[in-house]
Amino acid sequence: MNWDRKWTLIAASLGVILAFFLLREHWAHALGLAPYILLLACPLLHLFHGHGGHGHGGHSKDRVGKDETR
Repeated sequence: MNWDRKWTLIAASLGVILAFFLLREHWAHALGLAPYILLLACPLLHLFHGHGGHGHGGHSKDRVGKDETR
């Protein structure tokens, strides 16, 4: 394991420990913000989510034109 990966794992571990103790002490405040975080997550997901999985692949203009000529 190289040093970059070790330092990344150490930093991630310390971050998880810090988040645990911070949330443990301020759980009431964190729960009070939860509805607002959820409401903020909805538009952010719409903005940054890829739009390839909506099933619009079969609606091309060429295909519509061919179907109308039959």
